[in-house]
Amino acid sequence: MTHVIRPAARADILRQYRFYLAQDALDAATRFLRAVEQSIGQLVKTPEAGSPKIIRNTALAGLRSWPVKEFNDVRIYYLNRSGLIRILRVLHGKRDLRKLLVTTSEEP
Repeated sequence: MTHVIRPAARADILRQYRFYLAQDALDAATRFLRAVEQSIGQLVKTPEAGSPKIIRNTALAGLRSWPVKEFNDVRIYYLNRSGLIRILRVLHGKRDLRKLLVTTSEEP
Protein backbone atom coordinates (compact mmCIF):
# COMPACT_ATOMS: atom_id res chain seq x y z
CA MET A 1 0.00 0.00 0.00
CA THR A 2 1.18 3.52 -0.75
CA HIS A 3 0.28 6.95 0.57
CA VAL A 4 0.14 10.57 -0.49
CA ILE A 5 0.23 13.60 1.79
CA ARG A 6 -2.04 16.38 0.53
CA PRO A 7 -0.69 19.96 0.52
CA ALA A 8 -3.11 20.96 3.31
CA ALA A 9 -1.77 18.13 5.50
CA ARG A 10 1.83 19.18 4.76
CA ALA A 11 0.93 22.73 5.80
CA ASP A 12 -0.69 21.37 8.99
CA ILE A 13 2.47 19.42 9.85
CA LEU A 14 4.67 22.46 9.23
CA ARG A 15 2.34 24.68 11.30
CA GLN A 16 2.55 22.32 14.28
CA TYR A 17 6.34 21.98 13.89
CA ARG A 18 6.73 25.77 13.86
CA PHE A 19 4.49 26.03 16.92
CA TYR A 20 6.92 23.84 18.88
CA LEU A 21 9.87 25.85 17.59
CA ALA A 22 8.19 29.10 18.67
CA GLN A 23 7.82 27.58 22.14
CA ASP A 24 11.60 27.01 22.12
CA ALA A 25 10.96 23.26 22.11
CA LEU A 26 13.33 21.98 19.42
CA ASP A 27 13.25 18.47 20.89
CA ALA A 28 9.43 18.37 20.74
CA ALA A 29 9.47 19.72 17.18
CA THR A 30 11.90 17.03 16.07
CA ARG A 31 9.99 14.28 17.90
CA PHE A 32 6.77 15.50 16.30
CA LEU A 33 8.11 15.12 12.76
CA ARG A 34 9.41 11.64 13.56
CA ALA A 35 6.11 10.70 15.20
CA VAL A 36 4.09 11.82 12.18
CA GLU A 37 6.29 9.71 9.93
CA GLN A 38 5.93 6.66 12.21
CA SER A 39 2.18 7.13 12.53
CA ILE A 40 1.71 7.32 8.77
CA GLY A 41 3.86 4.20 8.45
CA GLN A 42 1.49 2.43 10.84
CA LEU A 43 -1.52 3.53 8.78
CA VAL A 44 0.06 2.16 5.62
CA LYS A 45 0.38 -1.22 7.36
CA THR A 46 -3.10 -1.21 8.94
CA PRO A 47 -5.28 1.37 7.16
CA GLU A 48 -8.52 0.27 8.80
CA ALA A 49 -7.14 0.90 12.29
CA GLY A 50 -8.25 4.51 12.45
CA SER A 51 -11.55 5.64 13.93
CA PRO A 52 -14.28 6.26 11.35
CA LYS A 53 -15.58 9.84 11.25
CA ILE A 54 -19.05 10.88 10.23
CA ILE A 55 -19.06 14.12 8.29
CA ARG A 56 -21.59 15.74 5.99
CA ASN A 57 -19.08 16.29 3.19
CA THR A 58 -19.93 13.34 0.91
CA ALA A 59 -16.53 13.60 -0.80
CA LEU A 60 -15.09 12.44 2.52
CA ALA A 61 -17.16 9.28 2.92
CA GLY A 62 -14.97 6.76 4.72
CA LEU A 63 -12.87 9.40 6.50
CA ARG A 64 -10.85 8.03 9.41
CA SER A 65 -8.57 9.54 12.03
CA TRP A 66 -5.49 8.24 13.79
CA PRO A 67 -3.51 9.89 16.60
CA VAL A 68 0.06 10.96 16.04
CA LYS A 69 2.23 8.73 18.23
CA GLU A 70 3.06 10.48 21.54
CA PHE A 71 1.08 13.56 20.40
CA ASN A 72 -2.43 12.15 20.92
CA ASP A 73 -4.10 15.57 20.65
CA VAL A 74 -2.93 15.75 17.04
CA ARG A 75 -4.76 13.46 14.66
CA ILE A 76 -4.19 12.35 11.09
CA TYR A 77 -7.34 12.50 8.94
CA TYR A 78 -7.18 10.17 5.97
CA LEU A 79 -9.03 8.16 3.36
CA ASN A 80 -8.18 4.65 2.19
CA ARG A 81 -9.29 4.27 -1.40
CA SER A 82 -8.11 1.89 -4.09
CA GLY A 83 -5.02 0.86 -2.14
CA LEU A 84 -3.90 4.46 -1.59
CA ILE A 85 -3.88 6.20 1.78
CA ARG A 86 -4.67 9.89 1.25
CA ILE A 87 -3.51 12.00 4.20
CA LEU A 88 -5.91 14.94 4.04
CA ARG A 89 -5.18 16.87 7.25
CA VAL A 90 -3.08 16.62 10.41
CA LEU A 91 -4.91 18.68 13.02
CA HIS A 92 -4.79 19.42 16.72
CA GLY A 93 -8.04 18.47 18.44
CA LYS A 94 -8.60 22.04 19.66
CA ARG A 95 -9.03 23.27 16.09
CA ASP A 96 -12.52 23.67 14.61
CA LEU A 97 -12.46 20.29 12.88
CA ARG A 98 -15.93 20.48 11.36
CA LYS A 99 -15.14 23.80 9.69
CA LEU A 100 -11.72 22.65 8.46
CA LEU A 101 -12.91 19.28 7.19
CA VAL A 102 -16.09 20.51 5.52
CA THR A 103 -14.00 22.34 2.90
CA THR A 104 -11.56 19.48 2.38
CA SER A 105 -11.74 17.41 -0.80
CA GLU A 106 -10.41 13.90 -1.29
CA GLU A 107 -8.45 14.54 -4.47
CA PRO A 108 -4.68 13.99 -4.06
